[in-house]
Amino acid sequence: MANEVTVPLLPCASIDDMVAFYAVLGFHTTHRQRKPNPYVALRREDLHLHFFELPEFDPQQSYGSCLVLTPDTGELYRAFAAGMRAAYGKVLISGTPRMTRPRARRNSDGLSGFSVIDPGGNWIRVVQSAAVGPAPTPAPVGRLAKALANAVVQGDSRGDLAQAARILDSALARAEAGDDPAALVEALAYRAEVAVALHDPATAAEMLARVDRVALSTGDAERASAALRNAADVAAALA
Repeated sequence: MANEVTVPLLPCASIDDMVAFYAVLGFHTTHRQRKPNPYVALRREDLHLHFFELPEFDPQQSYGSCLVLTPDTGELYRAFAAGMRAAYGKVLISGTPRMTRPRARRNSDGLSGFSVIDPGGNWIRVVQSAAVGPAPTPAPVGRLAKALANAVVQGDSRGDLAQAARILDSALARAEAGDDPAALVEALAYRAEVAVALHDPATAAEMLARVDRVALSTGDAERASAALRNAADVAAALA
């Protein structure tokens, strides 16, 4: 039999908090109840997420997670980011809730992905569908690109921000003649984002200042355009 539908059912401390947060991302409530147990069903187009409330639930201890496959991670990210900017004045990149940027994932065969970490501590992992959408990003070339790819696996996939910072700090501690300026901007911008998530504004500001000092040709700036937008979001978060 075909055409089955799977809907994730995830825990939270408050269904009211979930409704408020996901409304920012463009979801609406299709069902809500307080008895016999607090439960809410949310929908955004074909994306369905259901949540149940647990007394004394700690979002920081949550293991809740689900995958969302989409033809275009960038389109969905931009919609979510626009909602956050309208509601909060910035894209949330630290604390809970927060959202990571779409990046090629070395542990997903180069397919793009980003994550929404919601008020319940659930990781909604948005991944580009392999069947449709843009071609996967080729394997990284060059020491900075490889370090960035490894850091993204640790920070965005595993949630180990401290390890991501260590990988990037090691790569950024020295410059080499063959370093790609666009890859340098990408590594610096991601290190700044990680610093904000680790509540280290001084390091974030230092990384953003280094981004501003990178000499970019027109072609380099075009290749680094997404990273430069990321740097702008980090600067907004710091402000």
